Amino acid sequence: MDASFTPEQDEIRRTLRELLHSRCGPRELRTAVDTPAGHDPHLWTALAEQLGLPGLALPEAYGGVGCSATELALACEETGRALAPSPLLATAVLAAPLIGALGTEAQRAELLPRLASGTLTAALAVPGPALGTVLALTGTGEGDWAGGGRAGGVQARRTEGGWRLYGQVDQVLDGHSAGLLVVAAHAGGFAASRTLLFLVPGDAAGVVRVRQTALDATRPQARVQLRDVDAELLGEEDGREVLTALASTGAAAAAVLACEAVGAADRALERTVEYVTQREQFGRAIGSFQAVKHRLADVYVGVRAARSAAYYAAWAVPHGEPVGGLALAQALEALRTASAEGIQLHGGIGFTWEHEAHLYFKRAAGDELLFGPVHRLRAHAADTARLFEMSDAKEVAV
Repeated sequence: MDASFTPEQDEIRRTLRELLHSRCGPRELRTAVDTPAGHDPHLWTALAEQLGLPGLALPEAYGGVGCSATELALACEETGRALAPSPLLATAVLAAPLIGALGTEAQRAELLPRLASGTLTAALAVPGPALGTVLALTGTGEGDWAGGGRAGGVQARRTEGGWRLYGQVDQVLDGHSAGLLVVAAHAGGFAASRTLLFLVPGDAAGVVRVRQTALDATRPQARVQLRDVDAELLGEEDGREVLTALASTGAAAAAVLACEAVGAADRALERTVEYVTQREQFGRAIGSFQAVKHRLADVYVGVRAARSAAYYAAWAVPHGEPVGGLALAQALEALRTASAEGIQLHGGIGFTWEHEAHLYFKRAAGDELLFGPVHRLRAHAADTARLFEMSDAKEVAV
């Protein structure tokens, strides 16, 4: 493994940081999350047209840049620093890889260039509380998380003209504004139930979308109702490939999310260090007190360790090494600690709504609700590696 960055990777990071610094400051961030879409469309256009961010990890044959998940993860580290609200996660990290992996050639040729250019956004419509299981981060991906053939979830039935969907999905990331929905639904009834993915235009007849109040306003979510909606099957009718594709997408998404969380944790730490070196108490900067130094030193060590794990996870994605879940757990823990210490060490101002400290804490808590929590990420990684089985076997041998 070569731990150094290429000139191209450094350029992506530098250019993106400069753009976000000028276009996504605290005032612009608050304005963007209060819009109906939950993000600034002009910033999204700039990210797409100037940097090609939505198509960074898509093949050049479909209008993408042709980079790997590593470059996308490094880019998301910068968006995490700014807590930039955008459809990038839902479109480029969750939906586009599934279309690329499962879609027919006609579906890929029609959709991927539009996703790469940013003119089309997409959302993966699976129940929000089950997202970690669906992506094989906190579970195997199997089970009845999409309805299981029973009442609830989304059900698919075949008709003469194709497929029709009926049901409801909550906590869909960017589901209220996405131009395309990738919907997980159960088909075949209770006896022969299987999970399939379907393509549904966001403005299709029978689709009702309502933005929900989310803990993390920078990750807008929606309730999506499908009332007997016409849908197009994504790829071929084989449920086994769907679970494999979801797990593969989850591995890459975990590495991207880990880098994003590391960027946010690093910025939260920077802001806290800046504050404690300026705020004076008893005639001296509070950052000069040993107790404050020790607390921030612990945060620094946690952020650095999480960055190393996140970078390794990003490198490991194309090599098939399943370490994304562990890296994500460590990164979320580092972000939670950095943001909590930031709130405490900012004193009274850190608890106010006007300050940005709470936004970083809510990002950590919101991501744990969607993709974690941390202890389940680690438990599933241990189960996958059969860690406790090996330990039990050694004890028996002794």
